Amino acid sequence: MGKATVDNVQEFIDRQAIQQVMMRYCHGVDRCDLEVLQGSFWEDGACDYGSGELNAMEWAVGTHAGISAMVRTFHSISNNWIEIDGDTATSETYCTAYHVIQGEDGALTDMIVGGRYLDHHEKRDGEWRIKHRLYVMDWNQNVPNTDQRSDGLLGGLNTGGRMPDDQFYFFRK
Repeated sequence: MGKATVDNVQEFIDRQAIQQVMMRYCHGVDRCDLEVLQGSFWEDGACDYGSGELNAMEWAVGTHAGISAMVRTFHSISNNWIEIDGDTATSETYCTAYHVIQGEDGALTDMIVGGRYLDHHEKRDGEWRIKHRLYVMDWNQNVPNTDQRSDGLLGGLNTGGRMPDDQFYFFRK
């Protein structure tokens, strides 16, 4: 196998590993799995969602608490643009995030946010993680919740939850 081919294979492997980190991040957020969420970042990493740069581990603890207070969340990522330079990479990943929030009066609100994760990644000892994240919000929409789970066509479907009660944790065993 020629050098160009070996380099291309390694770049493909690295791209897949970076995309897996991004999917692991979404899983950690939506399942409220703090260990998985923190495992998406290096311990000396940083996050900036608009209120200043925070240590990634501390940011994850605060985000976990905030997300846990919500009824449910669903992060979907796409348009993952990755530029790799050796053991570092820069990426832009689009995210549509759905949040159900319960107000003090008990009413549920759907908060849907569209934004992008601008990440610097590092590969250490063969493992990719996020070193620095800058989040950019592009749009949002807030509307009354119309979720239906107990009757009609959707009444009999399995529904998602949080760690450890979500079906994922039983299904993979």
